[in-house]
Amino acid sequence: MTSALLDRAPSERVRTQTAKAVQKLRNLILGGQLLPGTRLSESDMVEQLGVSRTPARMAMMRLHEEGLLEEIASSGGFRVRGFSADEVFAVLEIRGILESLAARLAAERQPAEHELDALRACVADMDEALRQGMGSPAQTAAYAAHNDRFHALLSDLARSPNLTRQLDRACALPFASPSSLLLAQSKLVDLPTILVVAQDQHRCIVDAIEERDGTRAEALTREHSRLAMRHLRRILHSDEARPLIPGHTLISGTSPIAMLANT
Repeated sequence: MTSALLDRAPSERVRTQTAKAVQKLRNLILGGQLLPGTRLSESDMVEQLGVSRTPARMAMMRLHEEGLLEEIASSGGFRVRGFSADEVFAVLEIRGILESLAARLAAERQPAEHELDALRACVADMDEALRQGMGSPAQTAAYAAHNDRFHALLSDLARSPNLTRQLDRACALPFASPSSLLLAQSKLVDLPTILVVAQDQHRCIVDAIEERDGTRAEALTREHSRLAMRHLRRILHSDEARPLIPGHTLISGTSPIAMLANT
């Protein structure tokens, strides 16, 4: 075996182990096995994740970048981060602002017809998912996958790598993705009716981008981002709906921020 292959093999093992460690640690946090405030030592993570020290350390650094862990200044280690209700609202608000900017940039950039076709095809897939019904978690998950794809396509249309990175960071938190509240909403509202409204907004956003109306595309996307947020206060106060928020064990308190008090 050549020296190049010998050098590559350990690095590939580290990457594989790191990916495994990141996924396992994320699952432990989102599953509630590691609660907010839990200190994570490198030695404990080696044992708990079943990997060596380097992948364990890299996994913690990765989840720190995603926002699930926070650094302990005194020791340089990490602990599981908790989020107040105010912070949850703020994270969703930030995502909505960034997506609105993406829609405006997409309209001003004058995308090609095939790019708009991809958005319209995605909306059509969501229409079909709605026709199939939202009677089960699997059906809701199918719609959610198409919805997340629509938002990803919208971000790509802006052709701004910096904006895309910021959006990816905003969506990295489990409760902040475009479809994160769908299951929880289904316990409190008539979800198919809400999604019909959302679908109309999707179509109007595509139309505004096609018409190169950046101001309208931005305003429509901003309103679209508030659709689920209007129900978030009720979700956080509901013993039935709250556990359906991804990462709900990380959220403490139920007092929403004042700026949404009247929505």
